[in-house]
This record gives sequence, C-alpha cells and structure tokens, in this order.
Amino acid sequence: MSTATLPASATLLRLATAGSVDDGKSTLVGRLLYDSKSVLADQLDAVERVSRDRGLDGADLALLTDGLRAEREQGITIDVAYRYFATARRAFVLADCPGHVQYTRNTVTGASTADAVVLLIDARKGLLEQTRRHLAVASLLRVPHVVVAVNKIDLVDYSAERYAELAAEIRAASADLGVPAIHTVPVSALVGDNVVDRSDATPWYDGPSLLELLEDLPVGEDVTAQHLRFPVQVVLRPQGAARDPQHVDYRGYAGQIAEGVVRPGDEVVVLPSGKRTLVEAIDTADGPLAEAFAPQSVTLRLTDDIDIARGDTIVAADDVPALTQDVTATLAWLGEKPLRAGQRVLVKHTTKVVQAVVRDVVGRLDLDAAHLVPGDTLELNDIGRVQLRLASPVPAEEYAEHRRTGAFCVIDPADGLTLAAGMVGDALAAARFPGDRPADFAI
Repeated sequence: MSTATLPASATLLRLATAGSVDDGKSTLVGRLLYDSKSVLADQLDAVERVSRDRGLDGADLALLTDGLRAEREQGITIDVAYRYFATARRAFVLADCPGHVQYTRNTVTGASTADAVVLLIDARKGLLEQTRRHLAVASLLRVPHVVVAVNKIDLVDYSAERYAELAAEIRAASADLGVPAIHTVPVSALVGDNVVDRSDATPWYDGPSLLELLEDLPVGEDVTAQHLRFPVQVVLRPQGAARDPQHVDYRGYAGQIAEGVVRPGDEVVVLPSGKRTLVEAIDTADGPLAEAFAPQSVTLRLTDDIDIARGDTIVAADDVPALTQDVTATLAWLGEKPLRAGQRVLVKHTTKVVQAVVRDVVGRLDLDAAHLVPGDTLELNDIGRVQLRLASPVPAEEYAEHRRTGAFCVIDPADGLTLAAGMVGDALAAARFPGDRPADFAI
C-alpha cells in the first residue's frame, strides 16, 4: 500500500483487469504500481534481480503481480493476484485476472465484486473471442464501469486511425453484449504511455490517462434508497451465558448487511417463516449502533423470540421479496464436465445452501453473433440460460436490481467444488434467439 495520505473524502475503487493472453495485463498493473510510486524498494529490487537473471535490460514489471512460482516459470497469469495501492485521491483494490480461456472462472471471481473492469486488447490483434467473453461477463455481472485499454499502441506507430477503428469496434461489440457504458484509452503498458501520465506520443488523444480516469469514476450507491436485506450467517449465544446472568437470555443474529439500512425500532420480517418483529438493538464488537447499512457486518437483536437459523433472511417489513423454488437464471459455467438437464446440484444463495435440479438448459450465448443459441448443455466457460427447481424456497431477486441477493453459486454435491456463477433473471436480456424462434423463448 502506498504511504500517501488519503483525504477524508477519498473513496475505495475495486478494480479488476481482464483480457486475452499476452495482451499485457500484468505489465499494465506493474506499470500502475510503479509509476504511481506504490512499489516498495525491496519488491522492485527483487523484480530487477529476476529480470537480470532472465537476460532483460530493464525490470519486467509483470513480475510484480505474477506471484505464483508456476506463473513466473510459464510467464503467464494463472490465479487472480490482488494488489492494494493508493494515490492522493483514491484507494484501490486491484484484481489481476488470467487471460487464458481455461482460467475464465478466475476472471468471473475477480469481476464479481468489482466497481470497474479494465479490459485490455492488443492494438495489433484487435477484439478476440476472449475479449468478447470478458465483455459478456462484465455485462452479466453488472459491473458499473468498463474501461478498454488499447494496449501496445506503440507497436502500431501510435496510429490514430488504428485506435479509432478499434474504438468503434469496441463500442459495437459492447452494445451487442449489453454493456451500458464503456471508456477507451490508448496505452502502452511497457513504455508507460497514458497509463499514469498523459503521453506526448498521442497528441490526437485528448482524454485522461488510465489512472486519471479510474480516479474520477463514480462509485457507491445510495444505501438509504434500498430496503433491508440481512442474510443470517450465525446465531450467537454466548458460551459464558450460564456464568453471567446479564447475558443468560442473549440471542443475536450475526451477518453482513447485503442491502439497505437498519435501525433499532424498525419492523422486519424473517424469511422464510414470514414472522414479523422489531429490531431491538444493533451490536458490534465496538459497541451498539444507532444505525447500520450495507456492507457492514453486525449482530441484530430482535424483540421477539423467533426460530431463526443460518440461511434465513431478515428483510424490511415494507418490502418483502417473494419466495420461490423455480428460478430462471443465467449461468457462467465453470465446471470441467458439461451441465445437462436433470443434473442435481447445490445452490448457495447468500448464506443458505439448498438442493436443486436443473429442469432445463435453454441455450448458450454465441459470443461472436451476440445471440442465444438453443442447446441442451453448457460446456466449460459457456454462458447460458437455465431453469432450476430448488428443494426449498429462497428470496431470490432479479440480479439486475439486486446484485447481492440476485447472485448465487452452483456447487457440486459430490466434492463441494464451485460449478457456476449464477444470476437470477434474464441477465441475457440483450441476446436473442436467431431466426423464427417462438416469442416465449426470447430473452
């Protein structure tokens, strides 16, 4: 972390990088860290030493993020590498995601909580299938901001024509895949053009550098405009209650607020039971609170003794979501074996895990044509629409409106491995079946 002192108004930006293999993601992240003076001296010394051992004239900045031994040996990014740095205006949590197709699952992980995704493309190669896949993932996950860095602009002689051509292609692909807003920046991660400082080599570009753009992106949302969603993670009964009469009747419900605001005295409903009660108090390790909001982790005490367990959800009484066992969803399939109708899985929705069966695989997204292709399976890295039947009801809400309670994971019941990232509702709303498919099949 940089030692820069942040002003009280500074905000945190969760950032993920993505792109095709060898597009320069790790080098870009290293350049951001290096040029923003967020690299410690001993880290830089180690990178320079490894670079010299490889016969390089200068420091290979990609080594600042490729931390695993296998990554250093192969020269590729395998796992998501998290880095933390700050400027005078903003703090950043950065996830450097892999570019290889077989590691798309890691990109989904890195982008799932991101406020912004920086997607790199090689100015010489243009948009590739993996580029479109990452655009689709960013759209499906409703990442608020997508920035496309047209990298290696120095290798096309800083051509304004080539940049304009790629920017138009990027805008067209983004519109096809439902990306609401996109920014483009011409950069050279290796040289440093337009990464932290604006470059004199691109006089035809009058926009901000990449870092300037990231510092200015708006983040956050008005939590007071949302209604309470509080998945219960654990029921607290102090172990010393029997020896401490003051706590003998203590019962609290701990978890992280997914959405909204809660205050003592608020009327709430416990799902799935539907029981109504009032919030008596909000407890934390530092003492009680008069108000708590997402994403704080707190313990709620209620005025009534209700049977509540892990996986239940406490919601605002004036906005109670419907419970459902039939879920239409979009899946980013991450399993090695294909998904088929009739398959039994586990679904983890907030803190609740339920058994489920795949009733139907409706189709998968064709990334090139940006439409949904009918099919009965989802293969590794496919994105598609499915219908699930859950063994017990959950308050699953549309992901487009509720990013936390509209998301879920599909888990293999045999070994506990994550098979898919799921989004409730028609996340593929921009995609259509080709030809004369019946209207009820269109998403």
